[in-house]
Amino acid sequence: MTLRSGAVAVGSSAAEDRHGHGGGEEPVSGGWCRRCRAIHFLPLEHARAESIALMSLLRVHRRIDWHLPPAMADPRCSTEPLFGEANGKMFGVLCCRDDEGRPVVLRAFSGQFNGLWHVDGWVEPLVDVADLNELTREPERVIKNLGAKMAQLPRESDGYRRLRQERRAHSRQLMRAVHDLYRLSNFRGETLPLVEAFLGPGAPPSGTGDCCGPKLLAHAVRHGLWPEGMAEFYWGAGNASGAKTHGRLYPACAAKCGKILGFQLCGL
Repeated sequence: MTLRSGAVAVGSSAAEDRHGHGGGEEPVSGGWCRRCRAIHFLPLEHARAESIALMSLLRVHRRIDWHLPPAMADPRCSTEPLFGEANGKMFGVLCCRDDEGRPVVLRAFSGQFNGLWHVDGWVEPLVDVADLNELTREPERVIKNLGAKMAQLPRESDGYRRLRQERRAHSRQLMRAVHDLYRLSNFRGETLPLVEAFLGPGAPPSGTGDCCGPKLLAHAVRHGLWPEGMAEFYWGAGNASGAKTHGRLYPACAAKCGKILGFQLCGL
């Protein structure tokens, strides 16, 4: 769906109020589209029941590979850590139709699940994990070594400050390289690098593209599915800021997803 406005910017209070990011309205996910000068979004209603059904599966089975017999379950797929120090995680569902009009329900978890990018029954990440691991292996080793050297120096020393600047430079360079791996496609048939699709000043924040909404829409585009509704909810112990509550529906995050969902939904 689309709402047109020539004055509303992504992340503004007006956009939030209009689409359920603020106040007491429903947590609808969407974002500003630069091309259409409009806010594209997906309604919640089509996906509400499926999100409740997914919560029920997580509550009963306490793992995300419930399709496997208990003896074959991967311990890393247990949801118990979400209720401990690791805190909770966002989950999402996207209700679609295939090219013959049959309903298809997609499921996603944000980022990795206990180190796992791929779990049967859940949509894949936007990026090729093998390429990501190869790209980050050596830079992360360098950054870790610089951190170890910093730990041996007084925080106010020139050597510490020099190493800190060097580590920051390596981190920024690595982040730019990681972002270059990400490509976003929309329902108009367009594909852009993440940094070009991203709206707003500066580089995309770390983790942009790894949340539920972008992963769900990317899978739908790849497989020729037509989305009708999306819902995301938080599962597990509340985060430190208290901004997330177990079992509650939330819109896609404004700082990351809100800056790319408008492009991804364009053409829908």
